[in-house]
Amino acid sequence: MISSDTVQKAAINAKGLHLSLGGKTLLSDFDISIASGELTALLGPNGAGKSTLLKVLCGEVDAGGDIEFFGKPRAEFKPEHLAKHLGVLPQHSNLTFAFTAQEVVELGSIPLQIPNAVTQQIAKEKMQIVDVLSLRERLYPTLSGGEKQRVHFARVLTQLSHAGEQCVLMLDEPTSALDLAHQHRTLEVARELARLGAAVIVVIHDLNLAAQYADRLVIINEGKIQADGSPWQALTSETINRVYGWPVHITAHPTDDYPVVISSGIPTVYSEAT
Repeated sequence: MISSDTVQKAAINAKGLHLSLGGKTLLSDFDISIASGELTALLGPNGAGKSTLLKVLCGEVDAGGDIEFFGKPRAEFKPEHLAKHLGVLPQHSNLTFAFTAQEVVELGSIPLQIPNAVTQQIAKEKMQIVDVLSLRERLYPTLSGGEKQRVHFARVLTQLSHAGEQCVLMLDEPTSALDLAHQHRTLEVARELARLGAAVIVVIHDLNLAAQYADRLVIINEGKIQADGSPWQALTSETINRVYGWPVHITAHPTDDYPVVISSGIPTVYSEAT
């Protein structure tokens, strides 16, 4: 899909983002650059601004500041063109029609304007990748939450199947409803797309999954970046305690080179209350 030499080029540049709703600041003078060929994980407590940032970057929510995609202002892209290069998997998809799972995946081909036979073949390939091909004849409303999540992931992969060298994939909590094996499979697929040159952004709560699969971790709280770097750089006990209000111990994975976050007890505020 994407050539391997499209690596470390800025796919997204955002400067001076600011957004307030209901008297709460969601983003404050926020700058971020997202590179092609890299999986970036957005971390932070509930309400920190992670999902809001994705919505602002893709244009779902208007905010102040400047956003560029592939060196051009996002506003200069026609929606039908950007849809071929930007895929977004939201936290929730409110689809209630009695489509089969494969028909839902095939919806991803709408921006591509390709023959039905090609659409069906691509959809089956993407369903195989995310392990939902066996569900292709099932009616979508009968699927479990995790199965629906994986079907929509296949839909977004279908949408990006013709993205070429300009590809951005945004995943908002893609593992929230998944079992252990499918959490890892989903992130493996996301990481492989980054290795092929895509710019991949994942909002995720599991610090250990983020450390295992992401090249870069951006920890956000109160609309500002609190840490930004490799897993070893961003995941320090001091940062996690300050941002999440919970004491942790950081250790090395016994066989692989990434940090493991272990809860180290009950924070003082709770122990005093008891």
